[in-house]
Amino acid sequence: MAGLSLRNPVMTASGTFGYGLEFEDFVPMSKLGGIIVKGTTLLPREGNDYPRMAETASGMLNCVGLQNKGVNYFAEHIYPQLRDMDTNVIVNVSGSSPENYAECAAIIDGLDKIPAIELNISCPNVKDGGMAFGVTCEGAASVVKAVRRAYHKTLIVKLSPNVTNIADIARAVEAEGADCVSLINTLMGMSIDIEKRCPRLSIGTGGLSGPAIKPVAVRMVNQVAKAVRVPIIGLGGIMTTEDAIEFMMAGASAIEVGTANFIDPAVSGKIADGINHWLDAHSINDVNEIVGIINQ
Repeated sequence: MAGLSLRNPVMTASGTFGYGLEFEDFVPMSKLGGIIVKGTTLLPREGNDYPRMAETASGMLNCVGLQNKGVNYFAEHIYPQLRDMDTNVIVNVSGSSPENYAECAAIIDGLDKIPAIELNISCPNVKDGGMAFGVTCEGAASVVKAVRRAYHKTLIVKLSPNVTNIADIARAVEAEGADCVSLINTLMGMSIDIEKRCPRLSIGTGGLSGPAIKPVAVRMVNQVAKAVRVPIIGLGGIMTTEDAIEFMMAGASAIEVGTANFIDPAVSGKIADGINHWLDAHSINDVNEIVGIINQ
């Protein structure tokens, strides 16, 4: 997939699986196509104040705020623990300007056992009043263009659903050199504690994930599959094997499991096994045969 060889189509979503090390007691990394480690930025970030997670009906809200110790700490202290992991280790990269993204990506480019990065373009553009890069074609394209110059391996771009037409954004990042797109990132949401008369999250709003967003995610994957030629990674509310297969039939070549990891830390391995069993039960020899099948 875009130069990336996956053992199977099941990966884990950034921010829900730590660095993978925390989950080794629950699922063998060799059972997964890849893991996408937590968001990494050029400089350390403290994240937002607590509370920064809240349960919702069929999902959860979070405003963690990309807490991490920065890319140099990752390269020096975390990467040595991941380099021999028996799966693809992909780093999610975030930033506050195209140059900032590119500098972070360039450092990761030098780590030989990291075959790909996933760009989080849902970050606020500090030079443009805080509007997220990923909500305009121009903003999304500017980040990808800068990173493409600095990064030479597989470049995955994670698309925001908080847009009018996600297919337009997908075409914009494809044109600037994205090898693959992943979607969807979280939907913006809010929850209020009516007794305390205040939001349940410290900054008021946060990203909604979990089963509640799956129908939106499947629709957007299908839209993007019709708009671009690069491979698609689908995510958003995948809890079961059936959910994963639904995304693939909509047009995703691979999937990411996110919120489900908080409920069952072994779920990604179970979904990988489940896809195999489903294919066998339907006499399908190659999982690629079901990718985008509803459009054929």
